[in-house]
Amino acid sequence: MAEKVLNRNINPSVEKELWAKSAGRCQFDGCNRVLYKSPVTQEKVNISEKAHIYSFSEDGPRGWSDELASDQALINNISNLMLLCHDCHKKIDKDIDGTIYSAELLKQWKYEHEYRVYITSSISIDKRSHVVLYCANIGEQNSTINTKEVFAAMFPEKYPVNELPLDLSTKLSFKDDDMIFWQAESQNLEQSFKEVILPKIKDNNPADFSVFAFAPMPLLIKLGTLFTDKISVDTYQPIREPKTWCWQEDPEDFEFLISEPSNYSKEPVLVLSLSGKISEDRVYEVTGENVNIWEVTVSEKFLHNDFIKAKSQLSLFRKEMRKLMVKINEKHSNKPLKIFPAMPISCSVEFGRIRMPKSDMQWIIYDQNNKHNKFMETIVIGADTND
Repeated sequence: MAEKVLNRNINPSVEKELWAKSAGRCQFDGCNRVLYKSPVTQEKVNISEKAHIYSFSEDGPRGWSDELASDQALINNISNLMLLCHDCHKKIDKDIDGTIYSAELLKQWKYEHEYRVYITSSISIDKRSHVVLYCANIGEQNSTINTKEVFAAMFPEKYPVNELPLDLSTKLSFKDDDMIFWQAESQNLEQSFKEVILPKIKDNNPADFSVFAFAPMPLLIKLGTLFTDKISVDTYQPIREPKTWCWQEDPEDFEFLISEPSNYSKEPVLVLSLSGKISEDRVYEVTGENVNIWEVTVSEKFLHNDFIKAKSQLSLFRKEMRKLMVKINEKHSNKPLKIFPAMPISCSVEFGRIRMPKSDMQWIIYDQNNKHNKFMETIVIGADTND
């Protein structure tokens, strides 16, 4: 009897269940390697190993639990098995006494992996969304986005169409204090959108996109105008505290504060003082004082670069901006609008999306140029441009 219990052969039905619950991927946290094909040739091959959480032998890695000691038939039970790649299996078993990879930790990883597979496979097919990444240098800062983090931020409302995001990023050596940067990035963004996104929109399988971006505000606004509000888009915000792309709870007493000029006889300027205050002096330094300034801001406790925490805030922003643009158009008879933005990433993209190409005036977008220590014109949208 004892010899039968300590047989290393796993029952085929248990193995099938293990494969199903793991979705054929390594269950070591952070690995997630596909185990049913070669990572080199992509040929179909089983590269999985069935690892015991509590070891097969009592004196092996992680030993036996009290329950196993009293009932050794549980050794090859589904609850004591993980599907791992060879590298991860070897890694956990080298930790002989289980101080790093304890049985409790491995059970937690197994549960989290299998629960993620269950949740993902339970989501309706109409919740599939193309993940769109867009990065461009901000000053001296190189931008990167972790795909694992953005995939996690989508669940359970949406899930990625596949594991390869649609990346619109380019690797240019120019800095954002050089006009060549804005010209090149704007053109590359348009071309990438045409080649990468438009075919997905035309295929409509699905025409739904989840946008994760990290780039200067004028380019983010440009990206939003390319998508427009006619396409199904969810724009996400990188939150600093806690560090995540996941939406948080709605903040209390939040609202956008909009101030109008006393008259409408001069050239219109829109100042978006959201992540920081832009003084009128900084605007006048660029435009002169023969302008009418409209300003959108928030109360002082929200006036920082991490105030967008909830999806509802972004929805409110879109609503308020749509109404504001109609009003500015009416008051200024479609004169070109100079825009000075200081706002979060998600607001920048959504601001671009609310633009109405056929009815809105030309937008001239400025950005703080640290080399010249003032705002400078970057991108023009509308009129004679490719709106």
